[in-house]
Amino acid sequence: MPVIEQVPAIIRVFLVFILVLICIRKKLSMGNAFLLGAISLALLFGMGFTTMFRSAVASVFDPKTLSLAVIVSLILILSSSMEEGGQMKRLLFNFQGLVSSSRLNLVIFPALIGLLPMPGGAVFSAPMVKELGHSSSFGPDRLSYINYWYRHIWEYWWPLYPGVLLTTTLANINVWAFVAMMCPLTIVAIISGYLPIKKVPHASHQYNDDRRPPLKPFFRELSPILIVICVGMPLGILLSSVFPTCAISKEVGLCFALILGIFWTWHINRSDRLLIRKIMTDPHLLSMIYLVLSILVFKGMMEDSHAVEAISRELSHLHVPLILVTIILPFLVGGVVGITIAFVGSTFPILILLISTFGETTYMLAYIMLAMTSGFIGVLLSPLHLCLLLSNQYFGTTLNAVYRHLWLPCFCLLISGIIYFGVLRWITS
Repeated sequence: MPVIEQVPAIIRVFLVFILVLICIRKKLSMGNAFLLGAISLALLFGMGFTTMFRSAVASVFDPKTLSLAVIVSLILILSSSMEEGGQMKRLLFNFQGLVSSSRLNLVIFPALIGLLPMPGGAVFSAPMVKELGHSSSFGPDRLSYINYWYRHIWEYWWPLYPGVLLTTTLANINVWAFVAMMCPLTIVAIISGYLPIKKVPHASHQYNDDRRPPLKPFFRELSPILIVICVGMPLGILLSSVFPTCAISKEVGLCFALILGIFWTWHINRSDRLLIRKIMTDPHLLSMIYLVLSILVFKGMMEDSHAVEAISRELSHLHVPLILVTIILPFLVGGVVGITIAFVGSTFPILILLISTFGETTYMLAYIMLAMTSGFIGVLLSPLHLCLLLSNQYFGTTLNAVYRHLWLPCFCLLISGIIYFGVLRWITS
């Protein structure tokens, strides 16, 4: 037996994690980091180059992989089209005055921006939050916290986020079942997010009802997102019922809705060819596609190398509870990398196979919910999270000052996730 195979599987996989995280911290692209991790994993578990190549090709050309890459690309095109066309600024402008309470507007503006998965999106709502903050007694640290926290209340389940789509692909879960299951976490986030600011006096500022703007301009600017949701969901359900044997019928429905939303965005923004070419050739678009493919190659190597089976045997021997692994592993990785798709891509292939080998497949949704919640708490607390850094920079505050407000809602989320996990297990048992 080779010396490397005598090393416990947990240690070998841990070394791969360390390698991936070091590469990310050293500014290597996440796509390259995951691809390097996949190769290292294959070598550490004795896969030959031929087997490694076949595993990578099979992972890349799997219909689920290709559909996920297309969906992520279309989401980024839609997001960039709305941003470059000035539509996000108009959306926020037309929203002003629709809600009379300035305190409520402080929350809603970041939440609106959160509907689109833009890197560093918190900086878009920051000017509006700062303007409304003039009528409050909130300091820069609380304004930054409000802008940051409520920007991320949807990311647990909103189907336009790549992390959500990757989760449903890896776990082979119906997107809409996942959405229905994760929705309550947004309610918890809204309520718990209010706790650090509820006792702070707030100057009352009301918009004049006589000058309240009409709803039509606001909904016109929001229409691309409404098209995706209102067309994508029903069409996906219809196609899956007409073509029940097609593995990507729901994804096809979402793709069609996204394309429709993109063309509608270009139409109402009067986007010219130069702008469209700029959006379509954005390097970030290609890097995200590469990242998705690399993550799914990593998943394929994890399965084909039988790494998880070896880990499950070792965890069983050590009597480590699966729920503990489900909470700690995503949280640690999320805290280190600060990006949802990274902790999902690196830890979920392990967790999903562990759940199966431990005979807990019946409770897959419950474990995925808990892992997603724990991992995202890590992301929210990560000092590398771009939104947190940009928001703090804009409001002129520090990480420590904002962390004083973040710990309580994050703790509430974790406790709620654990309780919800017990409820889901009870329902599905």
